[in-house]
Amino acid sequence: MLEVRNISYQIRNRKLLDGVSFQAKAGELLAIVGANGAGKSTLLKLCTRELTTLSGEVRLDKKSLTAYSDKELALVRAVLPQQNSVVFPFLVSELVLMGRYPHFDFHPSDHDYYVAETALKKVGMWEFASRVFTTLSGGEQQRVQLARVLAQIWDVPKGILFLDEPTTGLDLLHQHQMLELAREFTQKGFCAVVILHDLNLAAQYADQIVMLRSGRIEAIGRPQEVITVETIKHVFNLNVWLVEHPELDCPMVIPQQHQFSNRH
Repeated sequence: MLEVRNISYQIRNRKLLDGVSFQAKAGELLAIVGANGAGKSTLLKLCTRELTTLSGEVRLDKKSLTAYSDKELALVRAVLPQQNSVVFPFLVSELVLMGRYPHFDFHPSDHDYYVAETALKKVGMWEFASRVFTTLSGGEQQRVQLARVLAQIWDVPKGILFLDEPTTGLDLLHQHQMLELAREFTQKGFCAVVILHDLNLAAQYADQIVMLRSGRIEAIGRPQEVITVETIKHVFNLNVWLVEHPELDCPMVIPQQHQFSNRH
């Protein structure tokens, strides 16, 4: 379980996050949404210890984030960052195996190779295992990076998966496959924290949504509670219609086109 307790963060005199608190439980997918500059990626970096909080506390499995060693942390959580710059000519299979580094000292075991192969198959990239990573398209690279982070916590009880805008560069099919995989892992007892820009994807896949506005939580709860006409107007300055999803118990967002007419 992830617990965020009243955390704040600022750079110089600019406060990027102010008094943010929430919980993400095992078996749950939590989506973080908000306008550009709302503090989403900063919040994720604080939750993964890439940044240090100004005040407040982050806890993983009832233990303060600061109490974990680097290796201990790598064994309980995996992070797919927004930017994944790889310049060396690693093979796809080699890159995914890097996700297993916290699990061995010198040489990977047969089990490590098995996990890396299985993770690649899960994201539909096994046929690219012998390709050089940098020769892949942006969307293919994103799927390989997902396989790497899945391999990292594949067999970790109650592991936590952090995904920062994981659908970037993916076509419609692979956006949904990406989030279906995240949900599949939560059904095994994992916790997933995902930054999304698409409110419709958040509504379909999240158990809980945290909506940020200017570094503070504007709304938190189930998709039906957070995604409202009023909240979207306040956070995104956008007029929308909401309709019921034909199969799922969640709202779908449709922007009102007339508000853009003066831009044509």
